[in-house]
Amino acid sequence: MTDTSGLRVPTFSLPELKKGEGKEEFRAWVTKAGFFYLTDCGVREQDHRLATDTAMEFFAQGTPEEKQAMRAKNPTMRRGFSALEAESTAQVTKTGTYTDYSMSFSMGIDDNLFPSDRFEKVWTDYFTGLHTAALDAARIVMEAAGTYDGPGEGTGEGPGDGHGGGTHGGAGHRDSDVLLDTAPVLRLRYFPEVPEHRVAEHEPRRMAPHYDLSLVTLIHQTPCANGFVSLQAEMDGRMVDLPHVPDAVVVLCGAVAPLVTRGAVPAPRHHVRSPESGLREGSARTSSVFFLRPSTEFGFSVPKAREYGLEVDTLDGETATFGDWIGTNYVTMHATPAS
Repeated sequence: MTDTSGLRVPTFSLPELKKGEGKEEFRAWVTKAGFFYLTDCGVREQDHRLATDTAMEFFAQGTPEEKQAMRAKNPTMRRGFSALEAESTAQVTKTGTYTDYSMSFSMGIDDNLFPSDRFEKVWTDYFTGLHTAALDAARIVMEAAGTYDGPGEGTGEGPGDGHGGGTHGGAGHRDSDVLLDTAPVLRLRYFPEVPEHRVAEHEPRRMAPHYDLSLVTLIHQTPCANGFVSLQAEMDGRMVDLPHVPDAVVVLCGAVAPLVTRGAVPAPRHHVRSPESGLREGSARTSSVFFLRPSTEFGFSVPKAREYGLEVDTLDGETATFGDWIGTNYVTMHATPAS
């Protein structure tokens, strides 16, 4: 294990963690912070670059008609193209009405939209590699927590029943595999240089503070040319820089992690900062984000979610499904901000 840039955010090797090396260090860190860097996860820098370049080419050269054709008809699904400032995380988190200063392209397991056969091939291969890495990362996180409390295979029991039994092999490992029968989403976000009215002096963030609705999220970044660090995550009440680290992805534990580990693993809030006016030039960046999400039928206890500090105000009743939770967020995110 090594520290990155002196920020106390550790980097772990996936093969070493799978062999049990550094297990206690990893458990102590992930149950405290809920985020870390991961190397040797099977997706190469050239794979990231190819997928990123393919999307960036579409952003730059796609016609208005082609981009319109790539916009999802279903507002509860993340698929295809989303234009600059078309979304607002601040609206979802009720922290403002400012937009996300980014554009994106998204895909999932099915119902995808692709502008070309080449795009589909490049992105499908990339998606498959990230999916495998995310599954491995999720299993390691749940094993480290030692408190798995998710759906049980063949038992009919849902989360919160207290019979998960851990994930250190045997039935517990099979139980976690039920949870990991997932509905993942891959998004490539492009954050252009912000205009003057979106510099930090006027609007501190390109994207509002939030936690992800996922089990784990993998992020591969390209750095800002001027060295500015946009991505930060909260730890011990302060925001910590998460700069680009060569040959590594950032792993953020999402809101499903505390639900299935009895609160042992936190879901850290994170945001994307705006540069100050003096750093506006050279502040463009990309972020390839893979959300490992449970299926929409995944059920959880709403009171437990509140106990773990999760925001579930839009959900009624004692239990809800992941589909209930994430669907309302997507619709709100695409709503037109109030003037």
